[in-house]
Amino acid sequence: MERQIYLIFAFTLTIVVLKAQETTEPQDSLRKNAIKLFIDCDYCDMNHIRREIPYVNYVRDIKEAQLYLRETRQNTGSGGREYSYFFFGQDKFVGLKDTLVYISRPDDTREHQRQGRTNMIKMGLMRYVARTPIHKEIIISHDGKQQQEEVIDKWNNWVFELETRPRFEWEETLKEYTFWNSFNANKVTPEWKLEFDFSHRYTKTKYIYDDSTYAATKIQVQFENLIVKSLGPHWSVGAKTELQTSTFNNCKFQAEIFPSIEYNLFPYSESTHHQLRFLYGIGASLNQYNDTTIYEKIKENLPKHQLQIAYEVQEKWGGINVSLEGSNYLNDFSKYRLELDGSISIRILKGLSFSIRGGVAKISDQLSLVAGDLSEADILLQLQELATAYRIDGGITLTYTFGSIFNNIVNPRFGNGRRMMRF
Repeated sequence: MERQIYLIFAFTLTIVVLKAQETTEPQDSLRKNAIKLFIDCDYCDMNHIRREIPYVNYVRDIKEAQLYLRETRQNTGSGGREYSYFFFGQDKFVGLKDTLVYISRPDDTREHQRQGRTNMIKMGLMRYVARTPIHKEIIISHDGKQQQEEVIDKWNNWVFELETRPRFEWEETLKEYTFWNSFNANKVTPEWKLEFDFSHRYTKTKYIYDDSTYAATKIQVQFENLIVKSLGPHWSVGAKTELQTSTFNNCKFQAEIFPSIEYNLFPYSESTHHQLRFLYGIGASLNQYNDTTIYEKIKENLPKHQLQIAYEVQEKWGGINVSLEGSNYLNDFSKYRLELDGSISIRILKGLSFSIRGGVAKISDQLSLVAGDLSEADILLQLQELATAYRIDGGITLTYTFGSIFNNIVNPRFGNGRRMMRF
C-alpha cells in the first residue's frame, strides 16, 4: 500500500515539475500590446471579468500594472448600491485618471449587478485601450432600447424592508431556537437622512450539563431612529434615539436620546476616497431595570454625552479604517467607556501585502449589572451580562504571491478556489 501511495505521489510530482518547466504560454497571455491591468476589488467576480474583457493583461502586482483600477461601494437610500470606479494610469499612461459611477437598484439580481459593474469597467477602459494597437479589435455598439422618460417616484424616496430569520441548532446536550424579526423604513436625499429600525429577537435554550437540565429564554426588543440634516459639504446636524428592552442586559426599558453635530474634514462628496468625521452628541439615558443593580437602583435617569472620531482612506497602497469613541455619564465621570477599533491594509512591496485589524475598549459604565451572584445557568447559557473592565480583539494577515505576472486564463474545473472539491 505504501509503495502505491509513493508511486502516485512521484507521478503527480513529475507532472507538476514538467508543467513548471514549460516555456510556451498561451498566445493571449503574451499579448505585449495589451494593457497591463491591476484590479483592486474585494467583491468582484474576477472569472466573469476575465471572460467579458479578454483584451487586457491581468497582473497580480500593482507595480507591474500600466493601469490601476479600484472599486469602492456605498449603500444608496433606496437599498441599492453605488459603485465607484477610479482609474489611475501608470507607466506610459501616467497622469490619465478617470472616475465612473454605477448605481444598482435594490431589486436587481446579482447577475444584473455583476453585468452592470462589468460594463462600467469596459467603458472606463476604452480611453486607455484606444491608445494601444488593441483598439482595432474593439467594436462599440448600442442596442437602442433605452428611451428618455420622466420617472415619478410614488414612494417619495421611502424604502421599507421586512425581514424574518428563524434559526435552530440541535445537539445531544444543546437545543436552541431563535426567532429574529425586523422592520426598517428609510428615506435618503441629499438634504435629509431618515432611518427607522425595529427588531425583535427571541431565543429559547435548553442545555444538559452534569445530569442537570437548564432551560431559559432571552428576549430583546429594539427601536432606533436617526434624523440627519445636511448643512453644506462639511457639516451635519441630527439626533439619534434608541429604545430597547433586554433580559440579557437587565433592561426593562431604556431610552437614549442624543442630539448631535458632525463635521467632516473632507467634503462628503469625497467619501469614497477619504473621510475624517468628528461627531459630538449630548443627551440623556432613561433606564428601568428588571432587577436591582449592583448600584442598588431599579430605575434612574442620567445625562450622557459622547464623541466619535472616524478616519477612512482608500488608496492604491491600501486602506485605513480607524474609529475612536468615548462616552460617559455627566453626573459621574468615573462611569465611562472608551473604544478604539481599526484595520489597516498595506501593500509592502511586489507581491507582499500586510493587514491588521483589532479593537480595544476600556469599560466602566455597566450600570445595569444585576446585584448578587449569578446562577450556573445564567453563566452557562449566557443569560445575563457579566462584569468586565476591558475588551480586546484582533488579528493579522500576511500574504505573499509570486510567479507569472500574467493570469488571463479562466479554468473553473473542480471549483474556483484553492481548496480541492469535496464529494
